[in-house]
Amino acid sequence: MRFRNISAITLFIVLVGCTSIQVQPIDRSINLKHVCIEENPKVIVADFVTVIRDGFDRHGISTEVFSGSTPDRCEYVLTYTALQSWDFSTYLSYAELRLESKGRKIASAEYRLRGKGGLSMMKWQGTKTKMDPVIDELLKAY
Repeated sequence: MRFRNISAITLFIVLVGCTSIQVQPIDRSINLKHVCIEENPKVIVADFVTVIRDGFDRHGISTEVFSGSTPDRCEYVLTYTALQSWDFSTYLSYAELRLESKGRKIASAEYRLRGKGGLSMMKWQGTKTKMDPVIDELLKAY
């Protein structure tokens, strides 16, 4: 009986530490060549924007970062948020990307560590390791 309780607790901890990725990819019919990224000063994940820009570049889409009002030349605007959690050190536990055209959402992606990663050692992986698959799914048509 005691072994069964320990097994159930272990299974619960492992399941709580799972990663959730939800992506609404960009439709192939959209001729996406350049994306403007609206700077989010509340995000403190140091390499987050660099990883996002590198991911778009990998798919042949140029990017620029702006703050304040959206430049007139920006047909496609990416907004983002990213949150860190702490467990001996900080790590990315949540990120959301939202791509819009003229104020209308055309694609989105969300990365979430359920239960902030639980006991999983993978929670300390870097931003690039976590976000590259998300960006690749978002941009799979390119």
